[in-house]
Amino acid sequence: MPRILLIDDDEQLGPPLTTYFQRFELALAHALRPGEGLARLRGEAFDAAILDVMLPEMDGFELCRTIRKESDIPIVMLTARGDVMDRVVGLELGADAYLPKPFEPRELVALIQTVLRRRNGGNGPATPAMAMAMATAVVEQGVLHFDGLSIDPTRRSVLRQGEPVELTSTEFDLLHLLARDAGRVFNRDDILNQLRGHEADLYTRAVDIVVSRLRKKLEPLDCIKTLRNAGYTLALPKRHR
Repeated sequence: MPRILLIDDDEQLGPPLTTYFQRFELALAHALRPGEGLARLRGEAFDAAILDVMLPEMDGFELCRTIRKESDIPIVMLTARGDVMDRVVGLELGADAYLPKPFEPRELVALIQTVLRRRNGGNGPATPAMAMAMATAVVEQGVLHFDGLSIDPTRRSVLRQGEPVELTSTEFDLLHLLARDAGRVFNRDDILNQLRGHEADLYTRAVDIVVSRLRKKLEPLDCIKTLRNAGYTLALPKRHR
């Protein structure tokens, strides 16, 4: 059963959400303070984290930044106002998705299920133990090879010049989308529809943010090209093994 960690200082939020998540075979744990949440993330195996923006000790943005230095775990951020700037900042720091407060529990479950499916290549949620077993058993199949870049959709892993690159779920999905049809130009609407089509209030600025983040992580490779007024394309020669 996938394990999710909620970091939110609202003591009344955790118990009912825990009960509700169980209906969907999701195990929710609740930490009231960022320090407690970081300790649990470092010492236990979780499949995703939910962060509130308004927290004691440090806000959710700083907490997201700290987690991203150590882990590529999927992160969903809860924004009290649903402010566009909150969403932009969260995406820039490495969050995978956001949900404005107040929210319906079913909305949050649906979002968690979505990021878990992305994490597992669209085949449903996998626990860390399951993922490890899959990684040791799988052979190289369907790996996309380019000059200086290899993308393994099964393991959801990326090698840049032979070195592993840690990507968030959204970053990996964007790179995989471009790589599956290298040379094709994807406009922002194409990308939004394929990566986050279930959300009605997305904005094209989100694509630019994720592309910018991805480019930095893939440096010194210059592989994602912008075509003015057209979109983005992966411009690397493909290698045949």
